[in-house]
Amino acid sequence: MTQKLFSSYDLKGLHLSNRIVMAPMCQYSVTAKDGKPNEWHYVHYLSRAIGGTGLIIMEMTGVDPDGRITDLDLGLWSDDHIPAFSRIIDGVHSHNGKIGIQIAHAGRKAEDAAVPIAPSAIKFPGSAYKMPRALTTEEVQDVVQKFGDAARRAVTAGVDTIELHGAHGYLIHQFQSPLTNKRDDVYGQDLARFGVEVIQAVKKEMPADMPLIFRISAVEYADGGYDMDHAIELSKAYQAAGVDAFHVSSGGEGPAGERKPGNYPGYQVPFARKIREALNVPVIAVGMLEDPALAESVIGSEDADFIAIARGMLRDPYWATHAAITLRKEPNHIPEQYARAY
Repeated sequence: MTQKLFSSYDLKGLHLSNRIVMAPMCQYSVTAKDGKPNEWHYVHYLSRAIGGTGLIIMEMTGVDPDGRITDLDLGLWSDDHIPAFSRIIDGVHSHNGKIGIQIAHAGRKAEDAAVPIAPSAIKFPGSAYKMPRALTTEEVQDVVQKFGDAARRAVTAGVDTIELHGAHGYLIHQFQSPLTNKRDDVYGQDLARFGVEVIQAVKKEMPADMPLIFRISAVEYADGGYDMDHAIELSKAYQAAGVDAFHVSSGGEGPAGERKPGNYPGYQVPFARKIREALNVPVIAVGMLEDPALAESVIGSEDADFIAIARGMLRDPYWATHAAITLRKEPNHIPEQYARAY
């Protein structure tokens, strides 16, 4: 039997040897608080490349110092950051891996910013968060440019793809949600506009054959939050602006209300399938998919084109290798140094 999970895929100009994605997961390990990846990040990402992951997406990386969740997060707000990222990217490539980076701004969820920014002055619930100030129209445009500048640096560092974080209640999500965007300017009249402008700014800095991925929360769980229909309309606008694939998650905009996340294996897969069907676009499904049989089923059933492994890959850097063995497929990427173990 041919395992779909280990079939190759060409995402625009990016050739991937399998459908396994390492989901971006913050490491909170920039001890110098300067945004630069260090030895921890180097070992962390290279080990997943050695373990056979098809595509690694580096963790949420701020386009501004105050765009980080915490001061221990990565950043790409300066050209000084490029060499440290290049070292990791070159290392992953030396082990035949592919790697992208997720660029973002935390907005009102920036815990260490003195005064966070947001579309509207609405505080995220919880004692860890501060009251944000609403951006002026001109300042919104400045933030858009910061995304473009970060993308330029990522391309210079050698990435294979870029992912924009439009999920989990961060700044792009805040603009696209009626819960958090109460503006009366153009960015409030069209909830997709900020995301569209960020996409356009980033695409200008990317090679024509490099794919742009967009992570989206397909539904919100807070009472009054948006549903799948809104996410599909957003995704259509984002696709028209230049997105090549969607990484489909959910929630993160606030505490859950009457609707609760499923929190069982595969609970977000139907969201990915709906966006895939509505837009005829490649999608990455994510959320408790670390059972290899389930991951294989998601790809084999054409619910998604890729599966992203998050916590499962924190537990096991060699998840891809072990999944291949579980599915009775001969892994073709075992390092010579480890071959005797298999």
